[in-house]
Amino acid sequence: MTGFASIETAISATKKGVFHYLTKPFELDVLADLATKALTKKLGWVPRKNNVGATKTPYRHLFVNKFKLEEPNEEDMFCGMIGRSPIMKKVFERIQKVAASDSTVLINGPSGTGKELVARGIHRLSARQNNDMISVNCGAIPSELLESELFGHNKGAFTGAISDRKGRFELANRGSIFLDEIGDMPLLLQVKMLRVIQNREIERVGGSQTYPIDVRIITATHRDLEKAVASGDFREDLFYRLNVIPIKMPSLSERREDIPLLISYFLGRFVSADGRNSLSFDDEVLELLMTYDWPGNVRELENLIERLVILRGGNRVKISDLPAKFLHHTPSQMGNYDSMIKLPDTGIDLKKAVSDIEDSLIMQALDVTGGNKNKASQLLSLNRTTLIEKMKKKGLIYLN
Repeated sequence: MTGFASIETAISATKKGVFHYLTKPFELDVLADLATKALTKKLGWVPRKNNVGATKTPYRHLFVNKFKLEEPNEEDMFCGMIGRSPIMKKVFERIQKVAASDSTVLINGPSGTGKELVARGIHRLSARQNNDMISVNCGAIPSELLESELFGHNKGAFTGAISDRKGRFELANRGSIFLDEIGDMPLLLQVKMLRVIQNREIERVGGSQTYPIDVRIITATHRDLEKAVASGDFREDLFYRLNVIPIKMPSLSERREDIPLLISYFLGRFVSADGRNSLSFDDEVLELLMTYDWPGNVRELENLIERLVILRGGNRVKISDLPAKFLHHTPSQMGNYDSMIKLPDTGIDLKKAVSDIEDSLIMQALDVTGGNKNKASQLLSLNRTTLIEKMKKKGLIYLN
């Protein structure tokens, strides 16, 4: 606020990151309206207005009222997913449109956003709903076994193959197959996968006979497949075969307005029927949960609510009850590293600062995944062996 308004003042202020400035004297209603607009721009919040179309709530309450927990209604729930935000409504609309076809779908998005729920939604709304949807995590099965899992094998095809065995594609016949983490599929197997899509037939390991299949193929990955194609890690022809209908799942930080709905939903799932371990939250806790970055997305939020219900049953949750990582995060648009780190006037030990940040991110990834190094390495875009080597070198020990 200033008593000496001028064009130069306005330009200087906005260049330094000021959202708006007020000329004295000003009305509190004007301040409240500007605070509303600032929050709308920062968090994507469209506030509910009162009968006269303006809000007269002081800033602090204006901010906290956004975080009021609210039970999701029928319109907020779709095929096991919950969302009221415009970005999720678009996902729901896309699922409804593509379900009627048999086109191949590629679901992209960070881990923990609910990509398998999207696949199940497509199958449930399709003409194949009375047949099975078979799921395969291509990143969780060793590459030497993945071919047999997908296409089956004949007796004697390899040591331990004591009988003929159908693969997942045959088991999914007349239904759908969901190939999760398709970006981790080995290149050699990608060639065979391309042939399956083109010819709609499979050949078991150790055999020469082909078997026709009638399967809807739905795939998902957290990786950027276009970059993988450019680097030679993923076949370009297979990418275009899979990417007929793309669906992008947003991170939780891109749909913050859905967080209160999700908290209410998870509380309903984990609180006992008699309500003895029901929870309430301090305003400061809800504010922190709304501004936290959620690197583990919806799965991380679900795990936190389950933990709080178990450990804080019957109590009101305070800031001190949250895991340490929530207490030390920087409330900001977390992808913006410029806003996370500020250079002190006295300078900084760059090597130590980078090492400390790396330590923190590694431990956060392990905390999000419950100590699972495979999943933690995926969140950090590292090989599992690289993550383990870093932990050994730094002397990092994760205690779950």
